[in-house]
Amino acid sequence: MATRRFTLHLLAAACACMLVAPAFAQDAWPNKPVKFVVPFAPGGSTDVVARMVGQKLSDLWKQPVVIENRTGAGGNLGAEMVVKSPADGYTLLFASGSVAINPHIYKKMPFDTYRDLVPITNVAQGPMLVVVPDKSSYRTLKELVQAARDKPGQLNFGSAGVGSQVHMAGENFAHVAKAEIKHVPYRGEAVAYNDLMAGQIDLMVGNFAAASALVGKDRLRALAITSDKRSPLLPDVPTTAEAGLPQLQSTGWFGLFAPAGTPKAVLDRIHRDTVRVLGETEIKARLYVQGMRPVGNTPGDFSKALKSEDVHWATVVKERKLAAN
Repeated sequence: MATRRFTLHLLAAACACMLVAPAFAQDAWPNKPVKFVVPFAPGGSTDVVARMVGQKLSDLWKQPVVIENRTGAGGNLGAEMVVKSPADGYTLLFASGSVAINPHIYKKMPFDTYRDLVPITNVAQGPMLVVVPDKSSYRTLKELVQAARDKPGQLNFGSAGVGSQVHMAGENFAHVAKAEIKHVPYRGEAVAYNDLMAGQIDLMVGNFAAASALVGKDRLRALAITSDKRSPLLPDVPTTAEAGLPQLQSTGWFGLFAPAGTPKAVLDRIHRDTVRVLGETEIKARLYVQGMRPVGNTPGDFSKALKSEDVHWATVVKERKLAAN
């Protein structure tokens, strides 16, 4: 009888261990390095913000946060890599607005953005800058717009790739300016700036974080900022409204996504810790210097914002007759 009772106690203990094991496993996350897949080249705004936040999360998690740049197809190659990774929280996508754009611009998507990716949070966002080479003859936005109208198809703009938010900001500029401007895609924002500074392309509507760092003699000239007020970092640069193009409003944002099926406890941990990091004075200051502000919204609010952008970009892509592959 005693032996039977002992056996029953052992079985009960074993069942209890089985029930709490998943909780312990989730509490232990992360117990190895976490990878942030950045779908654009090093040096661009997405990469800069990912490394900034990744370092802080690495300190918090006591595990390395490794940045892997997987470029191509306007961010699709990097996103596809994440979608095909195990849904365990160890491979995350650190993406830009291209996530909401690509489903409309690419005829063949290798995955379903809204089925295969889970939004975690919008990390940071900021305005964009209309920039030209410092040696450009265009000194104001009005001069640039007039030249684009007078020479249809002769001016060109660079981007971080087809479908990137830099690409769409450029298309939006052409649309609002009522001008035909040729798009020249690159495999990253930083690569495009190199050619812009060299005068190989005429203009870009780039993320403030990357573009503002290059504004200066023999590099880039900023003609306007796509926000409703001037930036204290570039106080002499007018808003697009002040420069004569009030309809041109563009915002660059950068957010975290996980593969669908990632355990909720892990997603909650990533969200909670990311928001905690974004609340640090140091991160706020570093983002401010980049012309951005931290967001850290809920997954639900981030999802709603994505759906709103989805509708907006569907309209722009249709009106501009844009398509890839």
